[in-house]
Amino acid sequence: MDLTEKITERAKEFFADSKGSHDWDHTLRVYNTCMHIGRKENADMEILKIAAILHDIGREHQDKHNGKYCHAEQGAILAKKLLSEFQMDENKISRIIHCIETHRFRGSLIPESREAKILFDADKLDSIGAVGIGRAFLFAGEIGAKLHDKNVDIETTESYSRDDTCYREYLVKLRYVKERMQTNEGRRIAEERHNFMVEFFNRLNREIEGNL
Repeated sequence: MDLTEKITERAKEFFADSKGSHDWDHTLRVYNTCMHIGRKENADMEILKIAAILHDIGREHQDKHNGKYCHAEQGAILAKKLLSEFQMDENKISRIIHCIETHRFRGSLIPESREAKILFDADKLDSIGAVGIGRAFLFAGEIGAKLHDKNVDIETTESYSRDDTCYREYLVKLRYVKERMQTNEGRRIAEERHNFMVEFFNRLNREIEGNL
């Protein structure tokens, strides 16, 4: 078993009690997207692979506290400890940690390296398009939100509440994702997924209104 495989086995342990919207399947999708973009963008694939595998290991901590803590910051702390146990080169650890701590959409840190930009894009791409819509509905169900509210006011409603619907997440975040892409390939993929998402919510609103 090589180092990446060993790290993968350890990473899985952090998802034993994860919710479906941010489970190990999400990590695998982000990993696969990273591999696709990484080849297009000539990334350091070793750094990118490990960063993708570990990017959400702090997620459970954020979910348990209803978003009060940043999973990217927590994940970076956990990843540094884990990678040090494997006696990985300090420079490689630093590069991987940078990817993890800068991958969050709402985070304050900016992805600077090529690998960090790719991880950022891959993670965001999993939040839009068909899979992104599915995950947003899944998350809404996990926190007990209603199905839909066409007239939701994002200024007076709160995250992790009954009003935190899939559509509210679209209004707050998802419709802006494509503008935040960091790589050429990420922008290409995001454009198509964004257009699909816009049409979906337009149709959802028509169906809710009875415009059949």
